[in-house]
Amino acid sequence: MRRWIPWLTALAIVIADRLTKAAVMRHLGLGEWHHVAPGLTITHVRNPGIAFSLFADGGPVTRVLLHLVILTAVVVIAWMVVRHDRQRALSGLAFGLILGGAVGNLVDRVLWGWVLDFLHLWVRVGDRTWSWPDFNVADSAITTGAVLLILVEIFGRGEDHAPDPD
Repeated sequence: MRRWIPWLTALAIVIADRLTKAAVMRHLGLGEWHHVAPGLTITHVRNPGIAFSLFADGGPVTRVLLHLVILTAVVVIAWMVVRHDRQRALSGLAFGLILGGAVGNLVDRVLWGWVLDFLHLWVRVGDRTWSWPDFNVADSAITTGAVLLILVEIFGRGEDHAPDPD
């Protein structure tokens, strides 16, 4: 069963990412927002760049290069999953999160040339508001997967490396 963890995780992330983005596009116009709870707002923004809107002002060549870099990352992650199909369960989960997030955002780029971001976190301290750049389910999965992979490498040395019984 362990060998299916990354693939099932990636599939779940892609589905969740597509569904949440479709809901935002259906219920909020571009630039609109809806306050959900203290510190959480649902927005509808388009990010033509990558994380934190880096390279957002780039032209067509920049966009093609971004597509190629992201596609290469997806292929490399998928290759790592296939090559190490007997990996630890937590490592498989981490790779699945990263792969699903990368594919989710790549689909946006291929379809529209930008990524839909809709989660906005913020905190008000006194008369000052601090906010995190908008993100989405795919971004969250990539970040969570990367952190989990680091934690597994630091603390997971004792995890069983035995072959999966299936």
